[in-house]
Amino acid sequence: SVFAILRSQKMNLKHNLRPMLELESGSNDPMAYMLTIVLIQLTTSSEIGVSQVLGSFAIQFIVGAATGYFLGKLAILMLNRLNIDNQALYPILLLSFVFFIFSITDLLKGNGYLAVYIAGMMVGNNKIMYRKEIYTVMDGLTWLVQIIMFLCLGLLVNPHEMLEVAAVALLIGIFMIFIGRPLSVFLCLLPFGKKITFKSRLFVSWVGLRGAVPIIFATYPVVAEVPGADIIFNIVFFITIVSLVIQGTTVSRAARILGLSTPLEKTGNEFGIELPEEIGSSLHDMTITQEILDKADTLKDMNLPKGTLVMIVKRDNEYLIPNGTLKLHLGDKLLLISENAEREALI
Repeated sequence: SVFAILRSQKMNLKHNLRPMLELESGSNDPMAYMLTIVLIQLTTSSEIGVSQVLGSFAIQFIVGAATGYFLGKLAILMLNRLNIDNQALYPILLLSFVFFIFSITDLLKGNGYLAVYIAGMMVGNNKIMYRKEIYTVMDGLTWLVQIIMFLCLGLLVNPHEMLEVAAVALLIGIFMIFIGRPLSVFLCLLPFGKKITFKSRLFVSWVGLRGAVPIIFATYPVVAEVPGADIIFNIVFFITIVSLVIQGTTVSRAARILGLSTPLEKTGNEFGIELPEEIGSSLHDMTITQEILDKADTLKDMNLPKGTLVMIVKRDNEYLIPNGTLKLHLGDKLLLISENAEREALI
């Protein structure tokens, strides 16, 4: 939710706050899942002790992390080694792995959410075949699932019941936003000393945005028929709305006020063309400035690094096939292809 807001504002974060927030968002869900299950068990059964709870936490973390790591490696290996004629099947293969990893981890009494998260991080940070096609399909599926999820969650809510818990839920939400979250963040970041600035701690304290996950976990006690579960669900739903209204609308403003915002780095090129990673070459664009024209006004006079070629020239709305004698104009955009080792020299 936080990154979606920042992307919409074309904003990035300083001081490596992005990976810290990504780590938190990825680790929160498995922990929330385990806490939910344990609390339900403690409420519905008197036979569970502290030692069993701690043992369950240890098993879920260890098995979940190990299964996610090894099956993530297996997913990368299969995506790169299997030679499937139809490239549309690669996203289906990866989606099958998602269900397989979650299921096998759950059967081994591990945490399926943690396993899928770790496997996903591994696949996302390694070179795989048809990455662009896989990303496009997965992004579409993500939006479809989110739409279905919010529609279903909305059907579970009765507005008049929300009003009944509004006072209590508002107090809890304000406590979590202004006291609980900042206190926990500052305590957790104490060991890092001056490595994390005070402004960074303030920002992390403010971006504890609640999304659909707590609402989904709030349905667990309802299904388990825990006494008062309906009230819990309505309170959680109301707190999520409060969080989205108060924190969601002020995330980008908080980053600017604290001086932690930075322009979002440009990705891809303005021509909308991409190359598979396995080719070992990259595409990027450059704009002709007056400084460049003063040194060279034709392609053959430009001092491009060895291994770099100009593929196409865009002038206003016209696309030109380049040759050495092409006269360059101010504002022309050049699409260049170069070996990955040569790109840094060009930049």
